[in-house]
Amino acid sequence: MLGWTTRGKVLAHMPLYEHVFLARQDVSTQAVDTLIEQFKVLIESKGGKIAKIENWGLKSLAYRIKKNRKAHYALLNIDAPAPAIAELERQEGINEDVLRFITIKVDELEEVPSAMLQKRDRDERRGDRDDRGDRGDRRDRGDRGPRRDRGPRRDEFGGTFGATEEEND
Repeated sequence: MLGWTTRGKVLAHMPLYEHVFLARQDVSTQAVDTLIEQFKVLIESKGGKIAKIENWGLKSLAYRIKKNRKAHYALLNIDAPAPAIAELERQEGINEDVLRFITIKVDELEEVPSAMLQKRDRDERRGDRDDRGDRGDRRDRGDRGPRRDRGPRRDEFGGTFGATEEEND
């Protein structure tokens, strides 16, 4: 790949990557931050740089991975040569705290917060409300008062369920 030129010299442009890894649920948040820092130092020592770091926090997994139902998610936007990424993935593969990782080569790195962080911000602004808006607890009838009794249920012939024939007449 050829990049831009400076005074007639052609500079190689380093590839850009989005890298997400999942750490075990029983690892502390400080330990995850330490892992991120170790990976940052590794990338920088191999001639790359980390453009953005996002710690998405502890989230539920879609299925169990190595007996874990949750994992700490972290995103790294990386501008580094391919050997640096290979070494990063090798180190994560032998680290027992890392459950999974994925690296995707991208054309450009996004400067805005990722969709995961935007979702978390939206959820925090919404406050105590659940997914259905600010309806409150369905059992709580609020100012509408208690639910009115609808009377006994009728079967298809007009009688009530559980009643004797005399009561149905």
